[in-house]
Amino acid sequence: MGKIKKWTIGVFVGLALLVTTAFQSDFFEIAKQIDIYTTLFKELNMYYIDAVNPAKLSNKAISSMLESLDPYTRYYDEQGVEDARIAATGEYGGIGVVTRYKNNNLTIRELLKNSPAEKAGIKPGDKILKINDVEVRDFDESGVAALLNGLPNTKVNLQIERQNKKMELSVVREKITVNPVPHYTMLANEVGYISFTTFNEKASSEVKKAFLDLKEQGMKKLIIDVRGNPGGLLNEAVSIANFFIPKDKIVVTTKAKIEKWSDTFKTLQAPMDLEIPIAILINNRSASASEILAGSLQDYDRAVIIGERSFGKGLVQRYLPLSYGTQMKITISKYYTPSGRCIQELDYTNTDEKGNVPKFTKSTETYKTEKGRTVYGGGGIFPDVEIEKPTTTKTTETLLNSDAFFNFATQYFYENPTIAEPSKFKFVDADYASFKSYLGKNQAAFETKTEAEFKKALETASAEKLNGGLLKGYAEIFSAIQTEKFKELDKNKEEIINNLSEEIIKRYYYAEGVYQQKAIFDRVILKAVEILNNEKEYQKIIGQ
Repeated sequence: MGKIKKWTIGVFVGLALLVTTAFQSDFFEIAKQIDIYTTLFKELNMYYIDAVNPAKLSNKAISSMLESLDPYTRYYDEQGVEDARIAATGEYGGIGVVTRYKNNNLTIRELLKNSPAEKAGIKPGDKILKINDVEVRDFDESGVAALLNGLPNTKVNLQIERQNKKMELSVVREKITVNPVPHYTMLANEVGYISFTTFNEKASSEVKKAFLDLKEQGMKKLIIDVRGNPGGLLNEAVSIANFFIPKDKIVVTTKAKIEKWSDTFKTLQAPMDLEIPIAILINNRSASASEILAGSLQDYDRAVIIGERSFGKGLVQRYLPLSYGTQMKITISKYYTPSGRCIQELDYTNTDEKGNVPKFTKSTETYKTEKGRTVYGGGGIFPDVEIEKPTTTKTTETLLNSDAFFNFATQYFYENPTIAEPSKFKFVDADYASFKSYLGKNQAAFETKTEAEFKKALETASAEKLNGGLLKGYAEIFSAIQTEKFKELDKNKEEIINNLSEEIIKRYYYAEGVYQQKAIFDRVILKAVEILNNEKEYQKIIGQ
């Protein structure tokens, strides 16, 4: 026994020394790297030939470091902290616009209905040149946002450019509240529809308000639309799931490296409705809290999930305060649905040297719902009813990420003083042909990688004086590229028309109008209505 005890004590002592040594080694390496960075930063600021901006340099260094981990771990300076607060609470003092800062131009992309900006006569497409006599081009994006926003009941003077004409406007800031439920309504056959765009602090209360209102209007079946919803606060997803599943049910489990940050989130309240048939609409941009909501209701066979496979974000972040009013949002855990699924798509830990990120699990990993239905883990939430659409081509992706839609919608708005109401507006083939003609005349707004590389090759040939006999051939090849480009776009004609319709309707009827139009024409919503109105099919899907 004595030998065994001595051996056991020796193992524990050895382990303790190993842990202590490892800890000391890690601590030394951290201290070493901080010292190197501090020394480099000091010497750079003292001796670099031109003036440097210490804050800008430091922000770039920190951001690049965090980006190497995953897309969600981020550093926020003082303005970024305020932006994060606004995103979480949905409230700020401002003029009620969505802007984009690109190439030193600040453009109004969208107006909130009844906002101070709308009352002052601002239109989407307007470029803001000055804010209180401060030149916008002299600021970065976060600095511009700080200038536009401010305390309610304060005035901000703007110089804007509209259709190549400059004008001066004054706008009185107000308290802006971003409603996470931009639209809800009754559809045909006692079907209620609720769309919400983010899980901020008001999400559960606004969804509850919409639900109760629709119930008073005679709702017997419900559609919840979280397509394009990137998520937000986890506890809001738990609260909304609680509306439809019993008290004391697990909604989501998180597992972290730090044990105290691992948790199980259960429903805490009595539900509002355990019987109403539910369809949840998702797409490839439904992420995080949207996936928690859809995944939990799917696991409890409480809703039919319709649409596309969701984004696949199974990671949880937490804000940690840093010095001087800054903070970091850091990935701390993975989350799991009630059936045990982690739907994280990508394994950022094992990103290779070329930046390629492997997938965590295969979508063939199977789990069981409460009633024994098979569901899949890895790579997002898989819908019970998949609505297939043509694969988005690379050319169409380039178009969707360009300014072409926005610029065409601006031109359309000034050429058409009025359009039909959202429930009757339809972008027809003649409009689509007009859009393609616009693209042909405004190639700079939509340039494919092939075109960019081809132009670069001609410029190189010209610089080397090798373009003498190339110009005619270049024109012919470039024309052929244009022809092929438009053929590629035609493969996604429906998707392009839907995006154009949304962009145009927003100019006349705001975000609310987009949902009014979708309620009539959107084929995913129409499919959901069809399933909800077929009780036999609905019960078959959820396993009853």
